[in-house]
Amino acid sequence: MKDDIAKLKDFYDTSHRIVFFGGAGVSTESGIPDFRSTGGLFRTKYAHPPEVMLSHSFFMRHPDEFFRFYRDKMVHEGAQPNAAHVALAAMESAGKLTAVITQNVDGLHQKSGSRNVIELHGSIHRNFCMRCHKPHGLDFILQAEDVPRCECGGIVKPDVVLYEEGLDDADIRNAVQHIAAADMLIIGGTSLAVYPAAGLVDYYTGHRLVVINKGETHIDRRANVAINDSIGQVLGSIVK
Repeated sequence: MKDDIAKLKDFYDTSHRIVFFGGAGVSTESGIPDFRSTGGLFRTKYAHPPEVMLSHSFFMRHPDEFFRFYRDKMVHEGAQPNAAHVALAAMESAGKLTAVITQNVDGLHQKSGSRNVIELHGSIHRNFCMRCHKPHGLDFILQAEDVPRCECGGIVKPDVVLYEEGLDDADIRNAVQHIAAADMLIIGGTSLAVYPAAGLVDYYTGHRLVVINKGETHIDRRANVAINDSIGQVLGSIVK
C-alpha cells in the first residue's frame, strides 16, 4: 500500500496532463448512496426496479411516479464536497489536471471549485421545459407539488441521462480528446460497469493508469497502480 501511494505520488509530481474519470464512489463519501452496493439505490424497494423508474419510457408514461422517486432518491440537497472533490479541484488549480470526467449528476465537483467538468450523465442542477426549452433550476423541481410544469404548460425534465437515452455526442468527443491526450489517467470510485461511459477509458494508451476504488475492477490488472481504498484519503495524501 505504501509503495503504491509513493508510486502514485511520483506519477502525480511528474505529470502535467492528468485526467480523472470518476463514478458514484466519489460521492459516497459525501453521504450520497451509490447504485449497486449494500444500501445502494438498486437495493431499495419500490413498486418498480430503479432502472425502470429511471428510464425514458417510464418518465413519459408515469411522470408523477418518476418525480416522486427522483426527488426521494436522486436529489441530495445537503451533500457537500468531500476530500476527493477538494483534491481534484486543487490539482486543477495547480495546472496539473486538465479535466474531470464524471458519471455523477450531483454537481459536487463544481461546488468544490473544479471548472473543467464533463458530466457524462448530466446534472440535477439543470432542468428544461420539454415544450419551450426554458431552463429551470433545481429549486423549481423540488418546490413543485407533483409534476413540475413550466409557465407554458410543458413538463420540466431534469437534464440527466435516463436509461434508454444516449450520451451527448459533444461530451463524448470532449472526454475522448482529453483521455487520449492525457499523460496520466486516474480512474476513481467506479466499478466500470456502466457502458458506454466506462468504455471511454480505453482511449488512454499511456503508462500511468491509476485505479482507486474500494472494490476490485476488471481493469486493475492492466493498471500501473491499483489501490483499493478510500478515494478521498488517497487523493488527499498526494496533493498535500
